[in-house]
Amino acid sequence: MHVLGVDIGGSGIKGAPVDLARGDLAEERFKVLTPHPATPDAVAESVREVVDSFGWSGRPVGVTFPGVVTSGTTRTAANVDKSWIDVDTAALLGARLGSPVTVVNDADAAGIAEMTFGAGRGRTGTVILLTFGTGIGSAVFIGGRLVPNTELGHLELGGHEAEKRASTKAKDDHDLSWHSWAHRVQKYLAHLEMLFSPELFVIGGGVSRKASKFLPLIEGLKAEIVPAQLLNNAGIVGAAMAARSAMAARPATADRSAIRDSAAAPTAVAGFAD
Repeated sequence: MHVLGVDIGGSGIKGAPVDLARGDLAEERFKVLTPHPATPDAVAESVREVVDSFGWSGRPVGVTFPGVVTSGTTRTAANVDKSWIDVDTAALLGARLGSPVTVVNDADAAGIAEMTFGAGRGRTGTVILLTFGTGIGSAVFIGGRLVPNTELGHLELGGHEAEKRASTKAKDDHDLSWHSWAHRVQKYLAHLEMLFSPELFVIGGGVSRKASKFLPLIEGLKAEIVPAQLLNNAGIVGAAMAARSAMAARPATADRSAIRDSAAAPTAVAGFAD
């Protein structure tokens, strides 16, 4: 089965149909730049452009959002316009696309994909996926189950919000070398290890393609640290998985014009994989 996944990021919006049997893109992804300001109306139009590029109409769409999402409503907006706060995003996008839409936190979607098809597959201890990009997203799994909307990139570290110091954007903004940036990431991971004692860190986001440049520089942690196997496509795959799971959970007679309750999708990895 193919379901379209769209990943909204602070710098780009990308999407593709996903083959849910393989956990991989069924077609080459299509990407547009995130509009600035990234208001709900402007972003919704960009999402429509991505969806329309595949001739996708009336069929389920999963969409990630870089912030807390509960019952299809976006509750925070750290790296997009603040006007997203408390918007019924599932309804907004459903109306714009003419398709049933499931909205899920971006890192949670990436984490579900990695736990099902990628680096976290088969791991039953505490696993933390981190997406490094415009900010730092997080997905925490305990016994294979997701703890949703953790947003650990906003933890304070050394008097600063962690993502202001250790995101990929921070590396670029401060023109940091790989060595200097890896030192910041190491301090951040050590803080998370102290709090959660994970057995595994999975490093995702666009920078995962360059894992060999910085992961060998991170030392002194007890947890295993690996790059995401799905690289920067994990969010797209996880969004499609969430949409499929939400559709399966609804009664056949339900109105499917907009899937409003992303939190109702199963948080067990197996639930998303069904």
